[in-house]
Amino acid sequence: MDFERLVRAEKNRQYISGMRPVFNRKALFSDTTEDYLSPSEPSPYSQVTIRFRADLNNIDRVFLVNRGIKHLMLKESCDGNFDFFACQVEVEDEEFSYHFEVQVGKIKCIYDARGVAKEAVPEYAFRIIPGFKTPKWAKGAVIYQIYVDRFYNGDPTNDVLTSEYEYIGDKTVKVEDWDKYPAVMGVREFYGGDLQGVLDKMDYLQELGINVIYFNPLFVSPSNHKYDIQDYDYIDPHIGKIVSDEGELLPDWCRENRLASRYIDRVTNKKNLEASNELFAEVVKEAHRRGIRVILDGVFNHCGSFNKWMDRERIYENAEGYEKGAHICKESPYNGYFQFYNENVWPYNGSYDGWWGHDTLPKLNYEMSKELFDYIMHVAAKWVSPPYNADGWRLDVAADLGHSPEFNHYFWQEFRKAVRQANPDAIVLAEHYGNPREWLNGKEWDTVMNYDAFMEPVTWFLTGMQKHSDDYRGDMFGNADHFMGSMRHYMASFTTPSLQIAMNELSNHDHSRFLTRTNKKVGRTNTLGAQAADEGVNKAVLREAVVIQMTWPGAPTIYYGDEAGVCGFTDPDSRRTYPWGHEDQELIQFHKEMIRIHKENQEICTGSLKYIDGDYNILGYGRFNRKEVIVVLVNNNDHEATREFSVWHLGIPKESVMKRLMLTTEEGYTTETYEYPVTAGKMNITLPKTSAIVLKYNRKFRGKADK
Repeated sequence: MDFERLVRAEKNRQYISGMRPVFNRKALFSDTTEDYLSPSEPSPYSQVTIRFRADLNNIDRVFLVNRGIKHLMLKESCDGNFDFFACQVEVEDEEFSYHFEVQVGKIKCIYDARGVAKEAVPEYAFRIIPGFKTPKWAKGAVIYQIYVDRFYNGDPTNDVLTSEYEYIGDKTVKVEDWDKYPAVMGVREFYGGDLQGVLDKMDYLQELGINVIYFNPLFVSPSNHKYDIQDYDYIDPHIGKIVSDEGELLPDWCRENRLASRYIDRVTNKKNLEASNELFAEVVKEAHRRGIRVILDGVFNHCGSFNKWMDRERIYENAEGYEKGAHICKESPYNGYFQFYNENVWPYNGSYDGWWGHDTLPKLNYEMSKELFDYIMHVAAKWVSPPYNADGWRLDVAADLGHSPEFNHYFWQEFRKAVRQANPDAIVLAEHYGNPREWLNGKEWDTVMNYDAFMEPVTWFLTGMQKHSDDYRGDMFGNADHFMGSMRHYMASFTTPSLQIAMNELSNHDHSRFLTRTNKKVGRTNTLGAQAADEGVNKAVLREAVVIQMTWPGAPTIYYGDEAGVCGFTDPDSRRTYPWGHEDQELIQFHKEMIRIHKENQEICTGSLKYIDGDYNILGYGRFNRKEVIVVLVNNNDHEATREFSVWHLGIPKESVMKRLMLTTEEGYTTETYEYPVTAGKMNITLPKTSAIVLKYNRKFRGKADK
């Protein structure tokens, strides 16, 4: 007899015999948040208490099952709504995984990260990694991503100049019109944003309510994106400070950067480099003064062809105080930093390994150079230490680093040690597509940019669009089953300490802007033109997405300008400038309110997650702890929907009242307080079209209906 038939048979038997209430599977719950795992981040070789919840007097037994060994859980407490069972287990210095087996009469079921299941699957077991802790400040932190060149120009004297140097086939361009769309080949375009601009806008960032700034790369680099690092020791003076500005621009007839004397002085003169580092330290100090942390972008898989260790452009060849680069001569102290295929072509050997074949991105050859390995460990510690005091690293293409999986894991283990020894409160998070489980082992990455368990499911559900705007899938649009299934599957790759700090983005520098995805136009700037990214967008859908972002487990991450209504196809178009002077003020205020709601309700930052309902373009879920509950309901249909939502299994009394914190609709949004009755554990509610609502139950404001 299969599981469903067995449940029905047991229900009939109990009903006929007048026995206890039927088996209530909705009431079953556990996870690894602090209400169900104590301590929530245990040390090795310690005792932990694991809890499980069930309806009152509704189950016979529940076992915690670890490696096939069953531990009987005893009833620990009752809160009037549920029974709580507990058992104590000893954890060692390795991952501890488990699921639950629930017995009701002849019925046996499994409970794991999927919820109720027929049989145990190791992939979905609850997991504890003793000794793995993530900083308290990062749990649920609101992050703001800044692509510096496009944020704000606070110091025009450090702007990259037109024809200052040559890069990827042409000379640099200083963009005079701040509002111009980025060019299709925009790597050489510079708008002039800088760190002084960030300092100038600190009031704005603080008023927005963010907890963390994540900077795209800041180190000396020839591009505006700076993922082709030239010097890991210094902040680029073009976004920092230029105090010495000697030399000439490249003449029209010249294509050789060894003659770009103005550029060479700007980026090799230690006066400029030290002044820029000092400015960065000032930015971090000011951010910290306002309660804002700072995360740097680390590009350690590859560097740039301009890098002083390679020096393909011969920028450092005759600069004072620099060793010869590996491109220049075979005797370079940096020769082992790179893999050369032809040993017989020095001087000026261009036969090196480039990441994905790009000669502008030489791949770093750690396996062959302990000096390089040690130096990058020094860099890892340097920027999270005084006087800079950054609060962590985001790691670019982290899974690509090295030439073997074994070395990749070794590198990140050592990197994390170096960072944590220098700053025990710093975090290490990685860019990663796909399953991150093998790196989220408590010894390497703390967490990841959360594509699989946030950006993609949210995008597919609300827009039907792929994250680059390269495809539209009608079968994915509004598909709540796919949304919930994807979330359950991919979130199982995280332990709770990783999940609570995962970078939950709607947009970033590598993908189209979420607001543009709402127009459901498939294409890019080179196929549709940049103007098309602005057309037919739906801010109401963006507001729905922000409600989900600000109430989902993890660290909601705003890509600069999303809060102000910036559009754009995938990069480089998604790297448009912040629209100072013509921001969408209503959208900014909405973000402020949702950030406030996120920060004021602890159950959102560290509480449990449970689904309420799902249908075509309908989604409901709760975030809760033992004291407070947030309910989020989304109607992404183009018509209103009236339906009944069961909420008692979130811990809300069956006769009670919920208070509205936010309602966003097609017309706008409101934070006006409104009460909704809960009757027999259910809410009957009409959701306007293209809407989302955030409701709260708190024992402190129990309504008249509460019993």
